[in-house]
Amino acid sequence: MKQPQHLEARIRELLDDPEQQDNPLHEPLLELWATHQDLARRIDRLSRISDAYQGMAKQQEQSLNERLNKQLRQLEKVARISDRYQNMMRDLNEALREASTHDALTGLANRRLLVERLKKETERHSRYRRPFSIAMLDVDHFKTINDQYGHELGDSALTEIARAMDAEVREQDVCGRWGGEEFLILMPETDVAAATRVMERVRSAIESLTIRAQVDTVTVTISIGIAEYQPGESYSTTINHADHALLVAKRGGRNQLSTTRAPRLD
Repeated sequence: MKQPQHLEARIRELLDDPEQQDNPLHEPLLELWATHQDLARRIDRLSRISDAYQGMAKQQEQSLNERLNKQLRQLEKVARISDRYQNMMRDLNEALREASTHDALTGLANRRLLVERLKKETERHSRYRRPFSIAMLDVDHFKTINDQYGHELGDSALTEIARAMDAEVREQDVCGRWGGEEFLILMPETDVAAATRVMERVRSAIESLTIRAQVDTVTVTISIGIAEYQPGESYSTTINHADHALLVAKRGGRNQLSTTRAPRLD
């Protein structure tokens, strides 16, 4: 009984959350919640009718066995409805959780999930001194692609780039959309040298992409900045270092990567 109550509380919390108002699943969830409320009222009414029914005198020819069988069939029907409803709510809750942590266009981790993983990785470094690196990636001349071919092709380009990145990174890496045409890749257990090798594979894979635009084909490239986390700094500082390295790559001609390493604290 505790699990459905917890699930209903979670659903009410999501419906009341202003940040979820623009979520594409918010309206279906609202409708489903209204259906749930209506179903709950009907079940309650059915329960009252059933209670009243049990107190009513039955016709003399109806055997006790017949009455019990009918009630059992009614209860089984209610149980099946309840089971289907709970499964539906569980699936919807999982879909909402996925939507709250992943980018709707690319399917990659969104900024919220990336920040959560960055915090955990920073805490893990504090306990075990295991290295990790961050890469910031930005699509070169993305505004030109949108202006020349339209935002629909721009979205297709971002989707293809996301697929290429996700295919090239390792299983333990977290690849996500940081915002707009900018991506972030978190690489646990990875120093800057190993991160550079991984990101060179990503850069090369994206350079090889061809995206169809009506009769034309469009190629895209990315610039990458890499920074290794240093003891004593925050993950935000490491992101800033990676951003600076990204700027160096952009100024250096784009379609390349640059690394930076903050001085270690003694």
